[in-house]
Amino acid sequence: MRLGAVASPLVEFETIEVAVDGARGSLTLNRPDKLNPLSVETLGEIEAAARWFDTHPDLKVIVVSGRGRAFCAGFDLLSFGQPGDISHPRDAADAGWRMGRALEEVQAVTVARIRGWCVGGGLVLAAGCDLRVAADDARFSIPEVELGIPLAWGGIPRLVREIGPARTKELVMTCREFSPAEAHAAGFLNRVVPAEELDTAVDDLVATLVRMPRLALRATKAHTNAVTESTVGTGRSWSDADGLVSALSDPECREAGVRYLTRVREK
Repeated sequence: MRLGAVASPLVEFETIEVAVDGARGSLTLNRPDKLNPLSVETLGEIEAAARWFDTHPDLKVIVVSGRGRAFCAGFDLLSFGQPGDISHPRDAADAGWRMGRALEEVQAVTVARIRGWCVGGGLVLAAGCDLRVAADDARFSIPEVELGIPLAWGGIPRLVREIGPARTKELVMTCREFSPAEAHAAGFLNRVVPAEELDTAVDDLVATLVRMPRLALRATKAHTNAVTESTVGTGRSWSDADGLVSALSDPECREAGVRYLTRVREK
């Protein structure tokens, strides 16, 4: 997205910023001091923003990014389980699932601009975008299993869709960090560029897409999504929440979660 190209936001949220300028739009996670984590509030705001974008008939492309030095640190672990965070453990999983569905259903083409950390739920957010461009210093990981919970929010079917079942199992089960080069080779990323060229690369991609007819872009996106939905079925992942709730009540999973959160808080 061209720096300064998008007009001032027309709606205001607490944890994200959105804007539309003709055919171009932006959705920016805006908690840079915390590396842009996904609280339940943020998930709801992304869902609402996705619906808002569809009220702009001339919009063709939306760039999804994180302000500061990270794309997204995943679910807001430091607020996990705190009073006022969620009314029931299932609510968080449902919020993430609704966010992913809403993002995929946006009519405009979505382009994830990834720099720094892209972790867990942040990777699910990126997977919900149509295209993904990353800086060569980006860092990816899916730590949920080590945290004692299954990957939810429709993350499994989206990863199977993008990188296949065997690689999905390995990355989710081992929780190991992986590089932009590996993510590109696996088919998750469309492009990897030097960090200093990220804005230019994203802007060039957006400019190319904006030159295309809106109807043809939307039809191509809708057709591709219909094909992958029939083969992978992200809509069936609504039951992710049940796996998450079960893990939260399992003693071994809870012990793993305590160990992980202790390490996070000590950093």
